[in-house]
Amino acid sequence: MHDLREPAELRVDVWLWAARFFKTRSLARQAIDGGRVDVNDAGCKPAKLLRVGDRLKIGRGEERLEVEVLALSGKRGPASVAQALYAETDASRAARAVAREQRQLVGASGPARRPDKHARNLLRRMKDAR
Repeated sequence: MHDLREPAELRVDVWLWAARFFKTRSLARQAIDGGRVDVNDAGCKPAKLLRVGDRLKIGRGEERLEVEVLALSGKRGPASVAQALYAETDASRAARAVAREQRQLVGASGPARRPDKHARNLLRRMKDAR
């Protein structure tokens, strides 16, 4: 018979996958091996056992998250269930908002576009004139 109780400990890579921080366990393992995940302000390995109350620092691309583990689950469920597994710290939420605003300001000038036909002809003439 299966034990339906919540486990006392769970591997970090499994929890990150179940909490939907990474799409696959393999990606979670790569992030851990790459040093983008810290448990209680120390590096870790994918098999490190996680407990309720542990603090994780997670780096995903430009994003940096700091979360506290509220529950353990080895099963990947819907996002609403996954969000109940952790609580993001207020400092982390504020830092992400500031970073998002900075990215928007940098991108406010608009994306770089390819030159149109007229601009390409001008560039070609300038290069040929040298």
